Amino acid sequence: MRRLAGGRLLVASHNAGKVEEIADLLSDLGIAVVAAADLGLPVPEETGTTFAENARLKAHAAARATGLPALADDSGLAVAALGGAPGVRTADWAETPAGRDFALAMRRTWEALEAAGAPEPRRAAFVCTLCLAWPEGSDELFEGRVEGRIVWPPRGDRGHGFDPIFLPDGHDVTFGEMDRWTKNRLSHRARAFARLRAACLD
Repeated sequence: MRRLAGGRLLVASHNAGKVEEIADLLSDLGIAVVAAADLGLPVPEETGTTFAENARLKAHAAARATGLPALADDSGLAVAALGGAPGVRTADWAETPAGRDFALAMRRTWEALEAAGAPEPRRAAFVCTLCLAWPEGSDELFEGRVEGRIVWPPRGDRGHGFDPIFLPDGHDVTFGEMDRWTKNRLSHRARAFARLRAACLD
């Protein structure tokens, strides 16, 4: 498995919170994180049907455009009683003509569970697939998952996205109630990063 040795790593994301989380996870390795938005890179259309396909699409587009190794993730909430939805369409569930509204997306998720008559506990998982791509076209993939359940009403104003309705197994607070450092250590992204670090960085 190919290793990344210091230098600069392009994070192929325009999500400032995600870039900050990734920079925190890499802070002890002497790797300088550069965000796609800082380089004016366009946001590629996510046409994949799996998290891995979308992560690969974003990472390779960024690596080709800059000549830097690029890291991309695709992540989302998979709700068991909804057949894994919203899944790769997680962000789309928040889209409105005025921009993304995750309060609306959380309500939409809950209403879909109610309409389906889903029994408690309403199981779900946050899933993250990371792709580390090099400019010449090779890559490595790593997946992380956090299992839990959907709760209602939303709890907490921290985190982002669907965090306030996701209660991870073994905890009595939602991702939306956790401080970001605690969440960053146990999140689906952190678990994927642990695998990436072990294989390509440490």
